[in-house]
Amino acid sequence: MNTKLIMTLAAALTLCWGAAAQPKYEAKWDSLDQRPIPEWYRDAKFGIFIHWGLYSVPSWGAPKSYAEWYWNHIADKKPDNVWWQFHKKNYGESFEYQDFAPLFKAELYDPNQWADIFVRSGARYIVPTSKHHEGFCLWQSAEANRDWGRPWNAVDAGPHRDLLGDLATSCRAKGLHFGFYYSLYEWYNPLWLSNKQRFVDEHLFPQFKDVVSKYKPDIIFSDGEWDLTSAEWKSEALLAWLYNESPCKDYVVVDDRWGKDCRHKHGGYFTTEYGAGMKDASHAWEESRGLGYSYGFNRAESIDDYKSSRELVIMLCDLVCRGGNLLLDIGPNGDGTIPVIMQQRLTEMGDWLKVNGEAIYGTRVAGRSCQWTAGKRPGQEYKEFMQEYKLMDTVGQKAKGEQAVKQMFFTKMPDALYAINVDWPGDEMLIREITVPKDAQVTMLGSNGPLNYDYDQGQRLLKVKTPHFAPGQVPCKDCYCFKITGAQLLPEAAAK
Repeated sequence: MNTKLIMTLAAALTLCWGAAAQPKYEAKWDSLDQRPIPEWYRDAKFGIFIHWGLYSVPSWGAPKSYAEWYWNHIADKKPDNVWWQFHKKNYGESFEYQDFAPLFKAELYDPNQWADIFVRSGARYIVPTSKHHEGFCLWQSAEANRDWGRPWNAVDAGPHRDLLGDLATSCRAKGLHFGFYYSLYEWYNPLWLSNKQRFVDEHLFPQFKDVVSKYKPDIIFSDGEWDLTSAEWKSEALLAWLYNESPCKDYVVVDDRWGKDCRHKHGGYFTTEYGAGMKDASHAWEESRGLGYSYGFNRAESIDDYKSSRELVIMLCDLVCRGGNLLLDIGPNGDGTIPVIMQQRLTEMGDWLKVNGEAIYGTRVAGRSCQWTAGKRPGQEYKEFMQEYKLMDTVGQKAKGEQAVKQMFFTKMPDALYAINVDWPGDEMLIREITVPKDAQVTMLGSNGPLNYDYDQGQRLLKVKTPHFAPGQVPCKDCYCFKITGAQLLPEAAAK
């Protein structure tokens, strides 16, 4: 038998084995929920969310609100509505929201420059809005044009360009995982308003299959699910198609927003939004939020509304040490530029990750999430939406009375424990309730050579001599990471 024939038979057998190994998922939650979360997502830890659409032209919102909800907020036209007052003053009473379409030109849009910024940020996956609740699509959608009765996508109106496809090409060329956000419902789609079931069957299903088949997403952030149950959305059938037949069936990751009965129950990874994440890693989860109070760019926000790079880095560490991912949002302008302050925040995060990414990417929960100073630890209720996240009140502060504060986060790899100190620990770093083998090595990420340490086995206390740096030579500004090979932390309950 010749070599070519052997190779052909081997390839055929491999395909057969692969087909046999690939499970067939039924259109039932009991079956769909058995699909494991692809490991690439658990390893990635940090992604970039992008809210971009017609709302990016006015780019305005009331204080501490979502600017991408502009259309919905101006719709009632009440005299005391600050959204309507702004719209009437700047665009006129007769200017309809649909009139923003020709003004959404994206004339300065450079997807290669965007992708370069994302790489510099240290993000591993990118999730732009393919369409938001306004229904305007960033790719050419026949369903959008037909059911809106007008050109209602970026190829046939506005930029006259496949914004989504161009970004997919640029991001993938840089090695980034690429997917998209997709809103199930559309506020004012005539078909949605007249017949929701026809909207699901004739608009949602063919449009979703079209965008998935064209761009083969690594991740799908579904949203806008809250008006109907998953049975009314027919989400189980849609996901069965995605998992069994779509071109991305083997690697796509989805969230939990497939019906008003789904969040934190069904789908893929669980989501929190402008919240505090979740307690542990019992299920894959992700916290999403903007740099300020809005996902879409809000020109009314000031520098004081934006998180500092220090706070963003600490937030990433806090979420990852509990087993979560951070999906950090930016809102580009209608002209296709990313506001410079957003670029700055992203690149500053990337500077930190260049030094300390080993303590983030691919890591898992280390047994307990953090080390507290003495004091009473505050309780934390975890909610899926708009949970107050007083991170900086409990991080890097000095304990006062019974107040307890976080000083250190932990992550782990199979062969090492990582201790992430919020502030410089001084001449000596202390880790309590830890087991350290005799041959352990302690190093600081970004610094050369092993560090001296003492370990008291009876007290389970590790004392590490920190390195000394010349002025300006410290590897990073915040959150200093130490690696201890072979070490194990006692679980949270045992360490209290």
